[in-house]
Amino acid sequence: MKVPRKPLNDADEASSPPRIIGGSLRGRKLEFMPDPRTRPMKQRVRESLFNLLGPEIEGKHAIDLFAGTGALGIEALSRGAASAIFVERHFPTAETLERNLAALDLDEVGKVLPANSLLWSKRLPELPTIPWVVFCSPPYDLYLQQEPEVMALVTTLLNAAPAESLFAVECDVRFDAARLPLPEQWDVREYPPAVLAVMTKK
Repeated sequence: MKVPRKPLNDADEASSPPRIIGGSLRGRKLEFMPDPRTRPMKQRVRESLFNLLGPEIEGKHAIDLFAGTGALGIEALSRGAASAIFVERHFPTAETLERNLAALDLDEVGKVLPANSLLWSKRLPELPTIPWVVFCSPPYDLYLQQEPEVMALVTTLLNAAPAESLFAVECDVRFDAARLPLPEQWDVREYPPAVLAVMTKK
């Protein structure tokens, strides 16, 4: 008889490898080295996020900022995104992410950029003209310590993105999502302590 898997509590999840939730890579685990600089989005929040995005993610170019494990961008590729870039400034984490892409045979459609997301956005490279799906899930404290820079990052990408691009921002309850640019256009959901804000650029 198959024994139901016990749900992970927060402490267990923080030290466990992230698992792809849906799509062609469903069930695959990612190599993960717990580090205080890396805060993977909790699995229940990631599942809720991709339920919100739905099939609209298919065919888009994913941009995974503050990528960490790359779980968001890889989940997008698993669910039909055409390509992805992963921006991660911590070199050992970026190297782990490259190994994950290679292990999942995604290294031809996924590219790791070892860079600071806040600085990278100030000199945006040429990006695909197809619609994007942009994930912005930095350390929560960054909203308190560098709010103007984070808001500038989101604004820059909103201005540059093709029409029909999707944006997903994760913060926690200490930051008021109404402070995001174009606040009336975001669909904001709370998954305490996480807060998700999702929008489609018209």
